[in-house]
Amino acid sequence: MFDESYKNKRVLLIAGGGTLGTYVAGELLRLGAFVDVICLEDKTSDNERLRYVKARATIDMLRELLAERRYDGIVNFIHYVTVEDYEPYHELLIKNTDHLIFLSSYRVYADMQHPITESAPRLLDVTRDAEFLRTEDYALPKARCEDMLYSKHAGEPFTVVRPVISFSCLRFDLFVYSDNDIFESIAAGRALKLPRSARDLAAGIDWAGNSGKLIANLLFKRSAIGESYTVSSAQNLTWGEVADIYTRLTGLKTEWCEDSEFEASYPCLADKKKYLYVYDRRFNREINNEKILAATHLTRADFTSIEEGLAIELKRREML
Repeated sequence: MFDESYKNKRVLLIAGGGTLGTYVAGELLRLGAFVDVICLEDKTSDNERLRYVKARATIDMLRELLAERRYDGIVNFIHYVTVEDYEPYHELLIKNTDHLIFLSSYRVYADMQHPITESAPRLLDVTRDAEFLRTEDYALPKARCEDMLYSKHAGEPFTVVRPVISFSCLRFDLFVYSDNDIFESIAAGRALKLPRSARDLAAGIDWAGNSGKLIANLLFKRSAIGESYTVSSAQNLTWGEVADIYTRLTGLKTEWCEDSEFEASYPCLADKKKYLYVYDRRFNREINNEKILAATHLTRADFTSIEEGLAIELKRREML
């Protein structure tokens, strides 16, 4: 049976063909909505309630689409590098929907409150690292866009979501490592070096199926308007436990070493992944998800374990 609050509602997912969007769409379909997905991937649908639009979601493209139809809900997955980039999109989208969800990130949080709740201090507000603040690192524009929404657009029907790392067959993560690093190491029988100091840190990672279910179930909840939510099933596994799951399922070898040895072995830490490492992966990302559970009426029994989720995605990737 469809959920009556979703039945025949029309939802637009912007850049929704990837890791999170795929599962948000699936949950919305299960709940009874019609879903249009704008994406760059070549995708086809045999479900009359699901439509793919292959396009780059520029302001002109969206203006033309929204002139043709109005959507009850819109979820925007695009990352905007500056507030100035995002604001014209917000102004267009908010006029053409009853509920807009803005994708922020759990990476906005500093490492000052454990477990993390939605009121935990954000890096943008507390860091004194002037070099970091001058960058366009992912966490900073997300937080600045949040500030713009709450200061200039208060009272409008938007919700901010802050997903943790969400893995699927399209994206796998282990600490700072991603797909190629992980699977090349498995194939070569080579151990991935990991810093011993991170072994017992909560990883801030979840199966995309759990994250997608949470985001979809926030739509059309009156209590969610104007609120922010950390998106996580809050299993709060440590990086050591996540690494052990990879080992059980794939045979991946890991080597826990001193930070200096790890840093010397991974040159990306000197440039593009520097702040990912310093201001996220080395933080304790234990999550308290009571707020999003209360808003969505989901319970811990509604989620899949991270190990089971990883097994599902590895099979889809033909790694199991």
